Amino acid sequence: MSNNVNRNYTDKELAAMSNEELARLGTELDDVTVAYRKGRWPVENDPAEKRASNSVIIWLALSIVMAIAFLAVYLFWPWEYRSLGEEGKLWHTFYTPALGLTSGLSIIALGMAVVTYVKKFIPEEISVQRRHDGPSEEIDRRTTTALLNDAWATSTLGRRSTLKGMLGAAGVLFGLVVAAPLGGAIKNPWRAYEMDYYGDGTLWTSGWTLHEQGVKLYLGRDIGTTAELHEGQAGTHYSTQGLSRLVRVRPEDLAAAGMETVFPLAEEHVNDGDRYDENAVVYEEHMHSIHGPRNAVMLIRLRPEDAESVIEREGQEDFHYGDYYAYSKICTHVGCPTSLYEAQTHRILCPCHQSQFDALQYGKPIFGPAARALPQLPITVDEEGYLIARGNFIEPLGPAFWERKS
Repeated sequence: MSNNVNRNYTDKELAAMSNEELARLGTELDDVTVAYRKGRWPVENDPAEKRASNSVIIWLALSIVMAIAFLAVYLFWPWEYRSLGEEGKLWHTFYTPALGLTSGLSIIALGMAVVTYVKKFIPEEISVQRRHDGPSEEIDRRTTTALLNDAWATSTLGRRSTLKGMLGAAGVLFGLVVAAPLGGAIKNPWRAYEMDYYGDGTLWTSGWTLHEQGVKLYLGRDIGTTAELHEGQAGTHYSTQGLSRLVRVRPEDLAAAGMETVFPLAEEHVNDGDRYDENAVVYEEHMHSIHGPRNAVMLIRLRPEDAESVIEREGQEDFHYGDYYAYSKICTHVGCPTSLYEAQTHRILCPCHQSQFDALQYGKPIFGPAARALPQLPITVDEEGYLIARGNFIEPLGPAFWERKS
């Protein structure tokens, strides 16, 4: 602190000082030298000042409009997934770009308004301060408050009610632009909905849980079908009518030492083989099954000589069908897909963090950070020779959570 400035002012003397005097004293006490200071608009009612104010108002208005547009898009735009050829596909495609455009413009416009205001209204000033340490005294607190009040007064914002209101509105709406998307990330993990290919919304369930409601579930293979282009009197359009994305799997469809990713396929959504119907509309349900976050299963067919050395997990000795074993594809570490199967070593590999599981020992982890075996799906074949789920998984799928018991 400076030793050349009188610090022995009484409370009465400080109270008698004007805000300008306190602000000047505060700079002196803090060893600040104001080398240069000039107000932006020394002449009152300068037309240029009005134009500068209007430019700030325009930026704030744009920020407010874009923030409102963002909230409208976020709340009311059709966000549900639409596949190629479905009605509403075009609107769904623009959902994310619309969010990015409106939020980006809102933030940029607010930033431009602040920068414009600082450049056009805050007084030009060059100040130099010598660094010092020590606790604040009463005189420091008084003068600091005065400096803040002086900054408010010299900014002229206090007397610009329109700018104040619009800046406040823009600030509030900017906060909503930032906070609104976070609401979609907040979810009660135990709030149950109607059971479907996504489960019922809780962490215990998946599309395979439909089996517990009496639904016959086939092991469906994804054949990658996409919408087909049709031409008619009304013009050209894409359609998925009669198309199947998932088809049933027979044991003979998989070669020894082979692996196939399969998904739950409810009997009512089968559209292949002798049940094919060119008018069936099942493509969307098949896509829901594929997109179910815990539905993917690795169907592995072991070589006969390898199957003889399998070590079954206690209580799951009959979960396999002959040489066929079905393990959840969701890694028990952090939920990545265990996409790789090495037939020579019988290892299932998760490419994210290199966890490895032994297919000959109930999917037990043998390397990497995963600590639990891959859950095994009980499977069999039906009277038509198609592989089906004989039951649901008997333990939760994926990584750990607090309430998980296994």
